Parts: sequence; structure tokens; C-alpha cells
Amino acid sequence: MAIFSICELFICDKIHITFMADSHGKLVLIIGPSGVGKSVILKALKENHPDLHFPRSATTRARRDGEGDELYRFVDEGEFDQLIKDGDILEWAVVHGGARYGTLADEIIPHIEDGKVVVREVDVQGFDSITNHQLFRGSEAPYKLESLFILPESKEVLIERITERAPISDEELKRRIASMEKEMTYAELCDTQVINAQDKLEEAVVEIEQKLGLD
Repeated sequence: MAIFSICELFICDKIHITFMADSHGKLVLIIGPSGVGKSVILKALKENHPDLHFPRSATTRARRDGEGDELYRFVDEGEFDQLIKDGDILEWAVVHGGARYGTLADEIIPHIEDGKVVVREVDVQGFDSITNHQLFRGSEAPYKLESLFILPESKEVLIERITERAPISDEELKRRIASMEKEMTYAELCDTQVINAQDKLEEAVVEIEQKLGLD
């Protein structure tokens, strides 16, 4: 199957493609505040459901020693710019010391068209970008999108998890709490929410599987 850029699919008049509305494929966005346990939940979903697809990101950061291509597509700044220009990146951000990270369309769209469930962890910026993208926005969008917010059992428990990870300054803690409070406002914007309570990871994973129709 040929991979077309988003520009080719939806902006250029020369190409017209009809998508199957009854496809079982979909994109699932997983969002939640830092420290809520998204990484361990995603790991459990990968182990329980090898048929799920977890897309790689494009990044301009340097490859670390011994690092493969399982999680990232490593590109230089010029290549990243070209991906943006061609419409091949759904959303991107500058993080971690100035490196750019982006969500690749060709890591998502072909798999949805093949009927797969694609699971993508995003932050609030990525959530805003993808949910408002023409590929996924509104009831007439060509591809199905679902979003799931991972909630802590309480803000106090989440703050405790953050401080237990490593010693942080009071200033850094205030910054993270402010970020957490902003992230928590996105819970009501998501299609569904699941609480990842302390020491109840398995229950949270089962609930997620049920809500996503994976059980």
C-alpha cells in the first residue's frame, strides 16, 4: 500500500482517496499527568495484546550508544523540516534540551487502514494537535479517534509518587504541581477515564482493555 503524505491526501486537488468508514482500525490517545503510571500501563498493553500497534516517533536527538530503531526514527533537522513541509507529521514539539519529537503519519494511518488499533501516548499539546487535526476531527473525519485519560486516585497520591522518584527542589515541585493541575483539566475532554489506584495496576489495565474493546 502506498504511503501518501497528509498534504497529498487532503490538500492537493490532484488526488482523491475514499476511506472505508466501517474500518475497525482506530487511533487511541493515552493521556494523563506525569507520574500517573502511563508507561507501565502501556507496557502491560503491549504484553497482553501483541496485535496492537505502538507507533514510533521522529526525533532529531542523537542516537544513544546501542540504541536501535524500535522506538524512534532518527532524523536530522533538515529531514524533520521536510517531514513537516510534506505534511507527514501530525504534531511535534521541542523537548529535552532542544530536540524535536514528532508523531509520524505513516506510523499510524496505514495501520488504521489495515484495521489495527494504534495506541499513542501524548501530552496535552499532542492531544490538542491530534484531536483538532483534519484526519481525526469531527464525526465526518476519515479515521476514528478515541481518547483515554489515566487518573490518579488523588492529587496527594500523585504528588507522593513524584517526590518518591527522586529528590526535587521546592521550586521544581511547584512547577510539576502546576503542570499536573493543567493536565488534569483534560480528563473531561477525553472519551473515557480510568483511575490507576495505588497497587491496583492490574485492575486499571483490565478496565482499559474493556473500555477499548480489547478484552
